[in-house]
Amino acid sequence: MGRDPTDGRRPAWQPLLQLPLRACLLSGGESRRMGRDKALLPHRAGGTWLERSLRLLAQLETPITLLSRHPAHLELAEELALALAPGSPVTALAEPPPWEGPLLALHRLMQQHPDERLLLCPVDMPDLTLAAMQTLLASAATGSPTRLHLAHDGERLQPLLGLYPSSAPTRAHLAAAVERGERRLQGWLATLPCQAVPLDPRAIRNVNRP
Repeated sequence: MGRDPTDGRRPAWQPLLQLPLRACLLSGGESRRMGRDKALLPHRAGGTWLERSLRLLAQLETPITLLSRHPAHLELAEELALALAPGSPVTALAEPPPWEGPLLALHRLMQQHPDERLLLCPVDMPDLTLAAMQTLLASAATGSPTRLHLAHDGERLQPLLGLYPSSAPTRAHLAAAVERGERRLQGWLATLPCQAVPLDPRAIRNVNRP
């Protein structure tokens, strides 16, 4: 389910999300298993993995936030922002220490963007497609506004691609978990209502090694 680019209409899911949609790209990892910065690897579609991710998210015509601790990522995003569609303004956020994984990153994004529905996306899904993201959004449009909708590859959840409502109850729940010292995304998700959304496993393949 998605917008036919030739018909000029908004996607059917867009008015049903209840909270404004924002795409959030995570690009702050160390890339230790890859041996080099994954975000700056060349993508077969042109540019780097980071540039390709931002261009893909821009096709949703929604605001985008990049969260990264790497100055080179932030500078590249700011340069690319000038070439993206006006409907996809880019905010480049420098992630402060401590750098303790995606759960803390999500907490910071929710604090920065309250009362929005955050489409969380990692920079190391180089085969991600617009169709996969639209399927995720369509699922959320027909479900409870408080439920998290997370990608599933047929074997396991892939929660780095998911829709997270940054509503007051969810922000408070996450803030309390972070305050307790929780740093595992899966550990926090186990305490919340989540909807698994089956997606093409090839499209949501997470690449960590050469």
